[in-house]
Amino acid sequence: MLNLSNVNTFYGNIHALKDVNIEISQGEIITLIGSNGAGKTTILMSISGIVPPRSGEIFFMGKSINSISPDKIVALGISQVPEGRRIFPYLTVIENLDMGAFLRKDKDRIKKDMEYIFDLFPIISKRRNQLGGTLSGGEQQMLAISRALMARPLILLLDEPSLGLAPLIVKQIFDIIKKINIENKTTIFLVEQNANLALKTAHRGYVIENGCITISDTADNLLRNEAVKKAYIGL
Repeated sequence: MLNLSNVNTFYGNIHALKDVNIEISQGEIITLIGSNGAGKTTILMSISGIVPPRSGEIFFMGKSINSISPDKIVALGISQVPEGRRIFPYLTVIENLDMGAFLRKDKDRIKKDMEYIFDLFPIISKRRNQLGGTLSGGEQQMLAISRALMARPLILLLDEPSLGLAPLIVKQIFDIIKKINIENKTTIFLVEQNANLALKTAHRGYVIENGCITISDTADNLLRNEAVKKAYIGL
């Protein structure tokens, strides 16, 4: 479904991604783990067209998306939930969800999808007329995921969904991530610093260090990998 082939991305003269190769098949949950500044978010930004690669290719459903604008990438079926949520604080929950469906024309289906969101996140349903900025951190994360789902993505890019949240809320979020994958058949690319939780959720994983993919394996094998355990799980 999604393939990064020898991707090199720069911020000015800073070489952020170095010959990155990642493959994601339909229906998988893939996680990317690494330390701060390793290049995790840059990979998502490159996929989303916000920081396009200088060399290499990114293919989605067999076609290169290197030169496609971010809005057209969303229309193809790739939605990103950014680090820090970034919901619209002065719009209501309903208006935030409407923004997620901005590119869609199927109004009847939009209504059904919104009801599905409210079933998925009952607390969001209760807050539907509140301003986004008045929600708790966990509720904002739920809203950010919901807003991305309103675009009906084929693949959902999640950037640090556990960041700054209480453990109980984190568990709820990750249970929902698995549910979205199973029920909607939505492919998930999960960037997460909580390596233990991410690997217990994913099918496969990649490790990135200093802009380079250093390890790729099944999630179970990465959980047992001594180097991964020592560096990222604290065991």
